[in-house]
Amino acid sequence: MNEYFEVIRGGINSTFQDEGRKNFSHIGLPFSGVMDKRNFVIANTIINNQKEDPVLEFAYQGPSLKYFGNKRFIVITGDVNFKITKNNKKEILGNCYKTIEIDNGDIIDIISTNKSVYGYFTVNGGFKINRVWGSYSTTVRAGVGPNKGNKLLNGQNIKLNKSNVIQSRSLNFVNSKIEFIRVIKGTNFQFFSDQSKRDFFSKVFVVTKLTDRMGMRLEGVKLKNLKKTNIKSEGLVKGTIQVPADGNPIILLSDHGTIGGYPKFGVVISADYDKLIQLPPGSKIKFKEILLKDAENLYKIYNMETNNILNKIK
Repeated sequence: MNEYFEVIRGGINSTFQDEGRKNFSHIGLPFSGVMDKRNFVIANTIINNQKEDPVLEFAYQGPSLKYFGNKRFIVITGDVNFKITKNNKKEILGNCYKTIEIDNGDIIDIISTNKSVYGYFTVNGGFKINRVWGSYSTTVRAGVGPNKGNKLLNGQNIKLNKSNVIQSRSLNFVNSKIEFIRVIKGTNFQFFSDQSKRDFFSKVFVVTKLTDRMGMRLEGVKLKNLKKTNIKSEGLVKGTIQVPADGNPIILLSDHGTIGGYPKFGVVISADYDKLIQLPPGSKIKFKEILLKDAENLYKIYNMETNNILNKIK
């Protein structure tokens, strides 16, 4: 029996993602990949899939999917409101971080994220899609990735792999927040006035609506550039904080371009990236400067914390 989901509603920005596309920046192809790595890893671990298997990532409002096939398990991670309408029309409110059994004709409606941005959905056995350029990640702007490089569209079908054996599993987990987003100095940090440097690490910035998988625009005190507001285009990494001529910082996210010509004030550390991208528009951000060696140690701690969380899955 061919088992699949029919997409009733695609959602706002539902795409297949994995850990990202490696070693193609030199030809201008973004790394992409999931925005919240920890919730991605948790989803695949709870459902007993391989850690590199693709998931469906959604923002704000997720998809509504009707299932056709034999009994299976699904899991949703993040801070997400969703419900399941059984084929007998009974409605069940869903719980995140817990396997939920679905049967032929059931409808999963991912209603919204709750005071956050991204959530993750997968099914035991995984989605039957092909890697593109060595990855399951989708970059919609470039039209690259599975699903012909598109986000989910109403009416399409998502084929599934053969179901693997799994028992009910769950995790008691809460998506925590931190007081500061920690930053190391960028390569053009010296371009900015001393006052702007002090302001960046002492004032509050606000996430604007001009935020997506490519970048997060901030509003707050304007950063004054004393040297050049444009530079020769240079390579970029995820988390880079660029400052254009208007003085409002832009944080580059997973679908960022591979080169850019705005001065680079700093870089958000990898250990804080998951927390950063879950801040919806209107959220307030404070930044804290740390040294590179501290950022490296914090990333080791982040990985240890993730492993400790995975060990608590029952």
